[in-house]
Amino acid sequence: MRYILIALLIAIFGYSLALVLQNPTELAVNLLFTQVPAMRLGLLLLLTLALGILVGLLLGVQVFRVFQTNWEIKRLRKDIDHLRKEQIQLAQQAAAEAAASVKHEKTVLDITNENKSPL
Repeated sequence: MRYILIALLIAIFGYSLALVLQNPTELAVNLLFTQVPAMRLGLLLLLTLALGILVGLLLGVQVFRVFQTNWEIKRLRKDIDHLRKEQIQLAQQAAAEAAASVKHEKTVLDITNENKSPL
């Protein structure tokens, strides 16, 4: 992997050098805050390419972070819904067991009270 990265960097450097050498025309460039009286066209192309890549990567990371946050929110909402359903089922089971226990206690108490003799 390291060798592929080194080869890719060498290829990009070679392309950049060829771009600057093949476009020797000098231009006056207005950079909003300052003005450069003479800049090679190839260098200007490389600067705009680098700036575009940098801005694109920053925006891409930010957009991916937004999507990742939305995906995480959806996953957590599904987990909450699942846990709520599970909690409701457990509460219903506990209520049914409590009702059965109370019914059993009433039945046992009724039987023991009727069998007592007055002696």
